[in-house]
Amino acid sequence: MQIREFIIPENVNPDRADRILAAHLPGEYSRSALARLMRKGLVTLRDRSVRPSTILSPGDKVELLPEDRGTGRARMEPEVPDFIVVMEDHDLIVVDKPAGIVVHPGAGRVSGTLMDEIVATRPEMMGVGEQGRWGVVHRLDRDTSGVMVLAKSSRAYESLARQFQEHSVHRVYLALVRAEPRNDEGMVDAPLGRHSKDRKRMSTRTSKPRRAVTRWRVIERLQGITLLEITPETGRTHQIRVHLASVGMPVAGDQVYGKMRDKGVLFNPERGRALATLKRQALHAAVLGFSHPGSSRYVEFSSPIPKDMGKLVEAFRSDRNSQR
Repeated sequence: MQIREFIIPENVNPDRADRILAAHLPGEYSRSALARLMRKGLVTLRDRSVRPSTILSPGDKVELLPEDRGTGRARMEPEVPDFIVVMEDHDLIVVDKPAGIVVHPGAGRVSGTLMDEIVATRPEMMGVGEQGRWGVVHRLDRDTSGVMVLAKSSRAYESLARQFQEHSVHRVYLALVRAEPRNDEGMVDAPLGRHSKDRKRMSTRTSKPRRAVTRWRVIERLQGITLLEITPETGRTHQIRVHLASVGMPVAGDQVYGKMRDKGVLFNPERGRALATLKRQALHAAVLGFSHPGSSRYVEFSSPIPKDMGKLVEAFRSDRNSQR
């Protein structure tokens, strides 16, 4: 089988790769078959892997490699979980990031990031912002899920970067914490900086503190874990995770800041097994609102609680109800 080349027609609106290719290659590939080829790294654009959610635009030349191929660059790049494009226009792109995606290249990761996936099909973003972090105005930790925005134009980058710097961006997170707080709401006002001995960690005890404020509110108490709504007033690295841990409410599943002296909150094996199913910190960026760089109007985007956190809530909720 030869390499199959396909150029996206000029009269086609930008859309997901699996949808566009299935519509324009009728009888050759079904949408599910295309998704399977993409997972194998056999669909490429400019020598980079195409995911089902990759946005293709008119003029893009896509290559479909034969199934006995796959030893090239596309197969060698790290696997990037699928993500959802919530909104996109000339200035920006808003995505719903699942856990497991690194936002931009850095120490230990030179490719296979969210930025790489987005810029691969949007070359106009090259040159927007910092070298190697094209379009990135804020970030979520690899294992934090939720809604985030990237800039596609210099105008948008400058506007969004300024809003994040001024802390005028509205952000709401959901977190499952291994604690039963006394109060229904509270605030942590404690400066943050690099840990004095472990430079990969942040700490409230640091030689170079920077102001950090996090507000929290109880949404649901589940006997052993609690679902919180978090509103950070500042945006320091690992802020929510460090702040909550510092007041005895570590985020469930957090392998860095989530260790507890008191294991008693998991007072039965069923709850212990439910918590063990969580493979990352239970922290989710649920709401993001800002002034649009083009219109100056306030826009807001949201992401529902992800499946893994939702399943944990249901497991604890069911166990609680069965004890009544």
